Amino acid sequence: MKPLNDYTIPYVGLKIGKHHFDYQIDKKFFEYFEYDDFNDVDVKTELIFEKKTTLLELHFQVSGFVNVNCDLTNEPYNQDVNGMFDLVVKFGDEYNDDFEDIVILPHGEYEINVAQFIYELIILSMPAKRIHPGVEDGTLDSEILKKLEELSPKGLKEKEETSEDIDPRWNTLKKLLTDK
Repeated sequence: MKPLNDYTIPYVGLKIGKHHFDYQIDKKFFEYFEYDDFNDVDVKTELIFEKKTTLLELHFQVSGFVNVNCDLTNEPYNQDVNGMFDLVVKFGDEYNDDFEDIVILPHGEYEINVAQFIYELIILSMPAKRIHPGVEDGTLDSEILKKLEELSPKGLKEKEETSEDIDPRWNTLKKLLTDK
């Protein structure tokens, strides 16, 4: 697949100072990375690109929504996405991205592709557990939720109350802890 050329910034021709780049991210962007967890994507990315004499500073900010399936009910919903990321680009002998927020480019380079950084920022801005807002406030009416409620363990508190009736050997061992 061809690289995302729209996200390549030729910084050699830019003047020293701040430059603004805006990108509208959609589902096709994630198809390039073969990431198919999102049903739909509408994320606006703002990039403030500051060129200095010896380095580049990039400030990414994303906001919008991603349509995903709920982890509990598998119902699709729009998850808000907001995040920011600062990146420093330095120049050295060879390419190095070992650090989280520093990238070293070879001296001969004249452009940088920011697609990978935007992709990672959006993915990392998503919550680890995706729960439909209707599940949290109780307004979602779903067959899966009804089935989960039906199959949930009942009498958990009763089991805790009867934990006093445990094997007498454990009681003997507990005495060892108190007999000091």
